[in-house]
Amino acid sequence: MHASIDNPTSPYIEPDPDGLMALAGKVQTDVAGAMSILLAYMGDQTGVFAALQRVGPCDTGTLARAAGVDPRYLREWLSAMAAAGYVDFDAGSDSFSLTPEQATVFAREGHPAFLQGLFQLAVAQAATHDTAVDVFRSGRGRPWGEHHGCCFCGVDRFFRAGYNAHLVDEWIPALEGVREKLQRGARVADIGCGYGSSTVLMAKAFPQSTFCGFDFHMPSIDTARAQARDAGLDNIRFEPVGAADIAERDFDLICIFDALHDMGDPVGVAGHLRECLAPDGVLMLVEPLAGDSLADNLHVLGQLFYASSTLICTPASRAQPVGLALGAQAGQQRLTQVLNEAGFARVRRAAESDSNMVLEARV
Repeated sequence: MHASIDNPTSPYIEPDPDGLMALAGKVQTDVAGAMSILLAYMGDQTGVFAALQRVGPCDTGTLARAAGVDPRYLREWLSAMAAAGYVDFDAGSDSFSLTPEQATVFAREGHPAFLQGLFQLAVAQAATHDTAVDVFRSGRGRPWGEHHGCCFCGVDRFFRAGYNAHLVDEWIPALEGVREKLQRGARVADIGCGYGSSTVLMAKAFPQSTFCGFDFHMPSIDTARAQARDAGLDNIRFEPVGAADIAERDFDLICIFDALHDMGDPVGVAGHLRECLAPDGVLMLVEPLAGDSLADNLHVLGQLFYASSTLICTPASRAQPVGLALGAQAGQQRLTQVLNEAGFARVRRAAESDSNMVLEARV
C-alpha cells in the first residue's frame, strides 16, 4: 500500500517552497543522470566513445560510419550526452568531440578515472530490478551468482583500475617486509578473486612468487583462468573454492580485495585464513573507504557504496551461513574488531586511496 497524505497517522505538513524546489531539482538531476548512465553504457558497448576518441571532432554522419551505428539514433544520443556534459558540441560546425577529461572517463580503459565499469554495474542492477525489490521486501539473501552477468564485468572493470594504479606500487610496499619477500619468492593467495585481475597484476609484478586465486563462483574462475592464459603466466592458478574451504597452508601473503564484507561469516573466514598463513604471514585486507559512523559517510562516495551494499553486498552475505551482513561501509573500527575476533592481534591501516583502505593484519 502506498502512503497517503490523507492518512491521519501521518499528517501532511506544508513544505518550505524553496526547500521543495531545491530537492525536486536535485531529484530531476539524479534521474537525468540515471538515464545518462544507460546511454553512456550504450556508447561503451557499441564503441561510440572509442570511435569519437579515435576520429576526433566530427559530425553525426562521420561518427555513425566510424562506429557502425544508426545515424538518427546517434544524433539523439549525442544530443543527450552533450546536454549531460559527457561530450562536447560545437554549434558553428555542428560537430561533436571529447575533451581530454571526457575521453579519460568514458574511453580510456584502465585509467583510475575510467568509469564505464561503474555504469555497467548500475545497468546490471536496473536489469534485475524485480529481484532487487523482492529481496528488499522479503529480507532473503541474494547469492552472487543470481546477479546479471554485467554485474560481474562491472565490478571487475571498476575495481581493476584502482588496483592497476595502487596495488603494486603503493599498497604492497606499504606492508612491512612484504614486497621484499615477494621479490625473493613467496606463496600468495587471493581470496574472492573474481575475474582474477588483482591476482594477474601481482603475478606479473613478482615472477619469483606463486599465486593462487580462490572464488566459489565458477564462471568468474573460468574468466580468471582465461586472463592468466592470455597473459602467458606460469606462476598463477585459479581454484573454484570458497574462502572457508581452502585446505592449503603456509601462505606468506593472503589478500582479500573488496570481498570480506560480502561474506556471510567474515569472522569465521578470517579465522580460517589465519590458519592458512605461514607463521610470519600477513593478511592484506582491502575494503571500501569508509568512516566509522554513518555521519562520516554522508557524501557521494558513501552514497555509492551504501547503494551497492543494499543491492549486492548485504544480500550476498545473507545468502551464506551466519549472514552477518557487515556491509560495504563497515569502517576501520568494525573491520578491526572482526579481525581481532578472528585472532589477528595486530591490525593497522597501511595505505589508502580515494576509494579504498588497506589494512595489514598479523597474528
